[in-house]
Amino acid sequence: MPSATIELRFAYTPEEETRLMETVHACIVEAFKVSPLHRNVTLMVHPPHRFLGRTDCPAPERLINISIFVLPGRSVHAKRRLYRLLVDRLEPFGIPPACVLIRLHELPPENVG
Repeated sequence: MPSATIELRFAYTPEEETRLMETVHACIVEAFKVSPLHRNVTLMVHPPHRFLGRTDCPAPERLINISIFVLPGRSVHAKRRLYRLLVDRLEPFGIPPACVLIRLHELPPENVG
């Protein structure tokens, strides 16, 4: 059931964008032990003037926000593992750790259909 929305300020090639979305999905699958079949990842690229972010990011053009929507029940350990996997696996895309914002939204089951 987990789904993710990725927001960027930097336009990658279509192949890189697909790889980026697959990377985010793979991190969710690994950290939360969910089926890889339930994939729902959206990527949006914003013009830089429409995406203000952390001022301590060493490469502001590489700012990235990742929102992940899940049912509740994951342990703090699993959540921290997800955050670490995402930060580590985004670095090869040129995204410094200080430029990553991850927001985990836990939705009650009655709010998902």
